[in-house]
Amino acid sequence: MDKISWWRTSFGAEELAAVGEAITAEQISQGPITAQLEARIAEALGVPYVIVTTSGSVALLISLMALGIGRDDEVIVPNRTWIATAHAAVLLGAKVVLVDSLPGIPSLDVARVREKITPRTKAIMPVHLNGRAVDMDGVNNLAKEFGLVVVEDACQALFSRDAHGFLGTRSDAGCFSLGVSKLISTGQGGMVVTRDAATYEKLKLARNHGVVDNFTDTWNQLGFNFKFTDLLASIGLVQLSHSSERISQVQRLYARYVESLTEFPFLRIIPVDTAAGELPLYVEVLCDERKALMDFLQARDIQTRPSLPSLHSSSYLGSDGEFPNSRLFEEKGMYLPCGPTQPLENVDRVLAALREYQDCCNGDSRDQYSSALR
Repeated sequence: MDKISWWRTSFGAEELAAVGEAITAEQISQGPITAQLEARIAEALGVPYVIVTTSGSVALLISLMALGIGRDDEVIVPNRTWIATAHAAVLLGAKVVLVDSLPGIPSLDVARVREKITPRTKAIMPVHLNGRAVDMDGVNNLAKEFGLVVVEDACQALFSRDAHGFLGTRSDAGCFSLGVSKLISTGQGGMVVTRDAATYEKLKLARNHGVVDNFTDTWNQLGFNFKFTDLLASIGLVQLSHSSERISQVQRLYARYVESLTEFPFLRIIPVDTAAGELPLYVEVLCDERKALMDFLQARDIQTRPSLPSLHSSSYLGSDGEFPNSRLFEEKGMYLPCGPTQPLENVDRVLAALREYQDCCNGDSRDQYSSALR
């Protein structure tokens, strides 16, 4: 029986043909195909400006650069996020100020942001983790009150929505990832969207060593080589053309899990508000017996992943304070097999294995199983 990976996406004949056409046309580095991908993304998200770059991490970095974040500034970041959100600020010499998550949901607790704002605070970086919408009205009201910029980390939220529209489009800059574990992928890649023309011009310069064209007589601003390639953009265009099917598949997977996981008292799904338009990129659950369950599934060729540690555990960020709500997710959170091309029959295999675990490892016997694995 084939192994079930925790994440499943695919690249096929269409992507291969698109890359071949780009090579034949000698469109290799950043050029017209990249521009076409940017235009298609702008149209899909309803924004005027899009910059494609090398990764979601770089998208965050150049957004902060374009918005003037630098040494000794303070940037407010949620404690529950991938470390790239914080690294983007730290690499510019800024100090990261962490805020705990909401109870039961690994999203920024906007009500706690105000108490973290100081005269040195310059930016807030809300993260729409796994497509869950942060309270952007609350964030934007605070930003307006204190004169702050807002960079949305929507790297896990492409095409996820709230009542106001697509996440990542309601701030000074919104950042998305085209990494391999995302809805659409170019292997590596990222994007910044903005509605501000001046920010867009600065983003373009930051992506290419501060120049509009490599043959220049003027050095305009600090930047680096964060350019994309037409080869990758050709893949992105194919994947984007299938975004509707990919969205439908992750929705189907999530719905299948939601309707079935109530059978298992040892699992609690971390909810995504699909009725409001949020798109569940991943299927996340809480499990008191995480290690035992993960090992049980691994023995049956079913791969899972534990949730990542909270950012306050990173010593070099120099964070202080208590983060009680975050502890739940780092200690008990895990990912079940999912992804835009994960077959539904694989979910059925996972559910069958969970029933087996429940039947053979009930109560004390489950504790004994866990102890034996340790």
